[in-house]
Amino acid sequence: MSEVLVLLNSIDKVKEFVSIVTNYEEDMDLISGRKVIDAKSIMGIFCIELSNPITLRIHGKNENAEEIMDAIGAYVVV
Repeated sequence: MSEVLVLLNSIDKVKEFVSIVTNYEEDMDLISGRKVIDAKSIMGIFCIELSNPITLRIHGKNENAEEIMDAIGAYVVV
């Protein structure tokens, strides 16, 4: 399991992010406060506060972790 902060503060960013993460088999969650949302659910993402960075948790053996991080690099908060 790995975690990273992402910023999805616009409708276009959310759509692009979901389009990217749905290409991977790994389960991914977005965590905002006490809410945990499936990162592949566009409707779920719009139910959480998006003005601040949120935690992306990637579950599994992370065989594709580096590839996923490269793909979502534009949304990662450093």
